[in-house]
Amino acid sequence: MTLIATLDRLVDELRAVGVPVSVSEKVDAAAALGPVGLADREALKDALAVTLVKSADHLSAFDMVFDVYFGGVDQSRLGPGELDDDTIRRLLVETIEAGEDGSLLQRHLARVLVDRHAGIQPGRAVAGTYYLFRAMRALDVDHVTAALVRRAGERTPAAFADPLPRRLFLEDVERRLAAFRLEVEAEIRRRLVADRGADAVARTLRRPLPEDVNLLTAATAELPALRDTIQPLSRKLAARLVQRRRHGRRGRIDVRRTMRASLSTGGLPVELRYHPPRPAKPELVVLADISGSVSTFAMFTLQLTYALRTQFSRVRCFVFVDGLDEVTDLIERSANVLEVASEINRLGLGVRLDGRSDYGNALETFWRDHARDLRARSTVLVLGDARTNHHAPRADALARIAGSCGHLFWLNPESRAAWDSGDSVIGRYARSCDEVVECRNLRQLRAFVERLA
Repeated sequence: MTLIATLDRLVDELRAVGVPVSVSEKVDAAAALGPVGLADREALKDALAVTLVKSADHLSAFDMVFDVYFGGVDQSRLGPGELDDDTIRRLLVETIEAGEDGSLLQRHLARVLVDRHAGIQPGRAVAGTYYLFRAMRALDVDHVTAALVRRAGERTPAAFADPLPRRLFLEDVERRLAAFRLEVEAEIRRRLVADRGADAVARTLRRPLPEDVNLLTAATAELPALRDTIQPLSRKLAARLVQRRRHGRRGRIDVRRTMRASLSTGGLPVELRYHPPRPAKPELVVLADISGSVSTFAMFTLQLTYALRTQFSRVRCFVFVDGLDEVTDLIERSANVLEVASEINRLGLGVRLDGRSDYGNALETFWRDHARDLRARSTVLVLGDARTNHHAPRADALARIAGSCGHLFWLNPESRAAWDSGDSVIGRYARSCDEVVECRNLRQLRAFVERLA
C-alpha cells in the first residue's frame, strides 16, 4: 500500500472519531510526507500532527490512530537474546533513571514483555485491553517504583527526608512508567494490526473524543479525560465571552467627539462616535438535578458554569433531588468534580425524604426561599431530565421564577427523542423557558455557553 493510501485511511479514521480534518489540511499533510518520508517515524508523526490536529484535546486520539496506521514504520530491533523478568525490571529502572523514555531499549523491553506475558491470541476481534493488563501485571509496576525510590534514597538520603521532593519524585516516576505503559500498548497494537489489519483494529479501538462522551452514560474510565477537558474548555469560553462582550455592542453616542469630528465635514456629523461599551454583567443562578440518573452531567455542568463566574457579576448554584440546597461556597472551595460530589454525598445535600427526584418540590422551595434575589439581569439555568417520578411537576412555580428573572434556560441531558416519554414532563416546563436545549455532551454544552452571554 502506498504512503498516500495509508494517509487516506488515517484521515478517514480521524474523521470517524470526530477529529475535524479539512481537505486543505489533508493536502498539507500529503505535501509534508515528501520531505519527511518513512526514515524517521517521530518526524513523520510530528509532521502529520502539525498539519492534521488543531486542538490539543485531539492529540491522544491522533496518537492512537497514527500508531495503528503507521505503527510498523521504523521498528528497529535489538538482538533476540532472552531476558528474564527480573532483568527486564532492572533495565527498565536504569532507563527511567537515565531519562530514556521511548528509547530503543525500552521498546525492546516492551516487545519482550508482550512476547512472554500478553498471551495474544490471533484472530480475536479485541481491542487488546486484557493483553495490556496481563503484560503490566507481570511487570509489577509497584516493584519497579519501590526499586526507583530505594535507589534514589540511597543516592540522596537528605533530600528524601523532606516530603515535597519525595512527592515530586514519585510523580515523575508515575509519568515515566505511564510512558512505558504506552510503549507496551503500542507494541500490542502493532501485533493486532499485523494479525487483523489496520482498518479492523482501528474500528475496534475507536472511542469518542472527550467532548463527545455521553455525560449520562460515561464510564468511570472516561471521567479523567472529561475532567481534563473541562478546565481548558472553561478558559477558552471565558476568553471568547470577554471578546464578545467588548465588541458585541456599541456604547452611548459621544456628543463631544462626534461634534469635534464633524468640523472636518463642515459641521455635518457624518460619522457618529461612541463611548466605550460598558454592558452590565448578567447574574447566573444554576439549579441542578443531582439524582443518580443525571449526577455526572450535573457535576460537570456545575463545574463549567462556575469556572465561568468571572463573566457574571454573581453565580449561585443549587442542587436538588427531592429537596434543594445551595452549594455555591462548596464549589468555590473544591478542587474538582469528584471532591464536590463526595462532599454533597457526605452531607446528603439535595435530599429531603426518599431521595427520588421531585422537581415540583425543588422549584417550589426555590421560589419560596430565593425568588426575592432574582432580577431582570438574572439568568436562571435548570439542569436535569425533567423526570418527576410521577410527583406533581408544579410547572406554575417555574412560570413564577421565569417571570421574576431576565432569562430562563433548561439543559436536558437526554436525547430529544426521549423527551415527554414515561415520567418526563419537559414539555410542560418548556412553556416557561426561553429555550430548552439538548445537552448530552461537552460539545453541546460548549455551544450553549457560547450563546449564553
